[in-house]
Amino acid sequence: MSSPSSSGLARFDALDLLATMVAVVRPDGRMLFVNAMFEDIAGLSRRTLMRGNLFDWFVDPRQLRETVDSVARNEIATGRFDATLRRAPVAAHELLPVHVIVTQIDHHGGERVLVEMLEIEQQTKQDREERALGQVQANKELIRNLAHEIKNPLGGIRGAAQLLAMDIESKELKEYTEVIIHEADRLQALVDRLLAPHRRPHVVSDVNIHEVCERVRSLILAEFPRGLSVQRDYDTSIPEFRGDREQLIQAVLNIAHNAAHALADRIAAGDGRIVLRTRVSRQATIGKQRFRLALELHIEDNGPGVPEDIRDRIFFPLVSGRDGGSGLGLTLAQTFVQQHQGMIECDSEPGRTVFRIVIPLP
Repeated sequence: MSSPSSSGLARFDALDLLATMVAVVRPDGRMLFVNAMFEDIAGLSRRTLMRGNLFDWFVDPRQLRETVDSVARNEIATGRFDATLRRAPVAAHELLPVHVIVTQIDHHGGERVLVEMLEIEQQTKQDREERALGQVQANKELIRNLAHEIKNPLGGIRGAAQLLAMDIESKELKEYTEVIIHEADRLQALVDRLLAPHRRPHVVSDVNIHEVCERVRSLILAEFPRGLSVQRDYDTSIPEFRGDREQLIQAVLNIAHNAAHALADRIAAGDGRIVLRTRVSRQATIGKQRFRLALELHIEDNGPGVPEDIRDRIFFPLVSGRDGGSGLGLTLAQTFVQQHQGMIECDSEPGRTVFRIVIPLP
């Protein structure tokens, strides 16, 4: 089989930059070119894919056949429809709903037709990511404004309590002023935590994500030495990238720490499990930007899952699923990851919760 370049199709190499699946086909469905995203979704090499027929990948190829034929005959310039794609040819499982766009390549019809396949779930995912990015920005503004509003009167309360303590001789009454000062200091520490991610104290260096994972793993196991296993599933080929190592450690630690607390019952039974998994994603879309390569870090646990009533709000400030939680851990984690141009997503059901951190790679 000749390469795309030797077949005069080198000009289609730019289609590898798209985040959607693309195939260039003949009117009979034989594939002349497929892009990198099609390779990723199919799990097969380009050379293997180009030995096959695109029609074989569809559950019901009739509409695709008719549309490709009509475009090739120049009866229509473009056709659009929804269909179901198999992740492997003639497979009865792992179906993928897609929106198909069939377009002319050669003017006035011809022997080559371009077929683009957009995952319907992908479009929903992009919309969800854009909303999440907007919410993160709103959260940052809310937190910053709230923290400043608290900080100003807090200093006055603490100062007044100190002055009052100097004028009070009763030991019993002084205990009350000490309580005021202590609680003011506690609130001050909380305010500092709220403001910290917005001060951008970046110490940028080369970051190895597996060093980050190992640091988090050791901290979690030190706190939960019995009944919890923290398993590794690393892709050691992932390159280093520029970032703030301490911020990323804190982000991953916040998520893993929440997971460990959610596993309290399983830890007591001796079968609590957290998995740290790293992978490379190609042509990743984060918000409205597309990146050639991205790091995916999954923090997976076998706990009861995120409560359904807060599942859509877990990254909001002051929202917590457990008693005693501050509701700031995931908010700060999202902020730290976003400062690396990344995002955090959550997929949760009873018995399996996965937080997925996606960060662009150079």
